[in-house]
Formats: sequence, C-alpha cells, structure tokens
Amino acid sequence: MAKVKKILVPVDGSVQGCKATDEAIFLAQKFNAKLDFVYVASEINKDIPSHLIFDRIEMKLPKNLEVAKHVETGAIHKAILKVAELEGSDMIIMGSRGLGLFKGAILGSVSQKVVEEAKIPVMVIK
Repeated sequence: MAKVKKILVPVDGSVQGCKATDEAIFLAQKFNAKLDFVYVASEINKDIPSHLIFDRIEMKLPKNLEVAKHVETGAIHKAILKVAELEGSDMIIMGSRGLGLFKGAILGSVSQKVVEEAKIPVMVIK
C-alpha cells in the first residue's frame, strides 16, 4: 500500500461507525495522516444532527491530528465516493451495517457499494 496521508471516515452515529472512527484515529496517528470525516444526511439518519456526531468524535481526537468535517446529502455511497475523490483520500475506513446476507442482497449495503466502486482501498470494520 502506498503512503497513507489522508483517511476518509464516513460517520453516522452507529456502533460500527464508532469502531471505524477508533480504527481511523489509530491509523492516522501511526501514519501521521489527516482525517476527513463525512456525514451523509439521509432518510435513515434524518433525526441525528451532524453536530452531535462530530461533537462525540472530537472528544476522542488527539490534539495533534489534522481533521476536517464534511456534511453531504444524497445517495450515501455516492456522497462518500465524491468526498474521497474531491479530498484526495488515500483510503476509506467505514463501519459495516451488519445486515444479514439476505437483507444485504435485497437492500444493498452502503459499505458493499463503496467497496465495489472505490478507486482506493476500503477498510470495513465490523
């Protein structure tokens, strides 16, 4: 893997998203990388304001990490990929939704779509 300078972390307030945030912070410290967090407002999370999620993340962040926050709307996987491209991300670290095989096949999974369409490495945290 090439040098990791920027890590994109999609966040939604879920348990898996929190685990992905923790892993991203660990790797950002190890690689001395910048973190970009993206929250995509959608029907699924419409009752959770982005500032609540970003406030929880800020409490975990070491002072020496460079961090940017992004809020997007629209199709979640497309918004994540758009931010990754615009920001020049080297990798994406995101949580899995934990859908079973049957539900995942019918509904589609955001993490699966990102893995399939991303041009950069994607780490999915369970």
